[in-house]
Amino acid sequence: MNRLLLGTKNEGKIRELRDLLQQVRGLDLLTGSNLGFSDVEETGETFLENALLKARSVCAEVGLPVLAEDAGLEVVALGGAPGVRSARFSGEPVDYARNNALLLDKLHGTVDRRARFVAVSALCLPDGQAFVTSGILSGRIAQRLTGDGGFGYDPLFVPDGEARTLAEIPLAEKNRISHRRRAVERMVAVLAALLRDGELESY
Repeated sequence: MNRLLLGTKNEGKIRELRDLLQQVRGLDLLTGSNLGFSDVEETGETFLENALLKARSVCAEVGLPVLAEDAGLEVVALGGAPGVRSARFSGEPVDYARNNALLLDKLHGTVDRRARFVAVSALCLPDGQAFVTSGILSGRIAQRLTGDGGFGYDPLFVPDGEARTLAEIPLAEKNRISHRRRAVERMVAVLAALLRDGELESY
């Protein structure tokens, strides 16, 4: 069986990843509900460092191929913040309602509301191989929260060319344009090649 563990416990990310990876035939997707794994402290200074840290740590723990990611929001007027601290922008524990309120407060009266979502996906195999892909979605921060879909900063983020926030866009449509989709779509090609060459079959 070609098993792949999704190295996240974020239910929003799991839903999106399942939808994005369903096109990969012959892949048995596992999550933390199938196979428990430890939380990994995100000590990296970049999305790349954190994605690799999570994938390698979980892979070493469970002995299976692991796909992990790090993603976040970069706001031009805030010098790229919240960046790798996106989930903990307003402190611990993670609270996105509080994060969104803080973001709106920091941008109060700011004309330049350009921002982008960045996602870095990392696939690690027990034999030490690692593969990395990335994706970006550019847009702007809205003046107020709108929509009840998605998660995180979705109610505040309006993609370029759109009038709706990501929280107003249906999941299937969001997954056609998202930063995560762009990163995972590139990873799909990697997974397809590994499956074709039989490199996932032994795990």
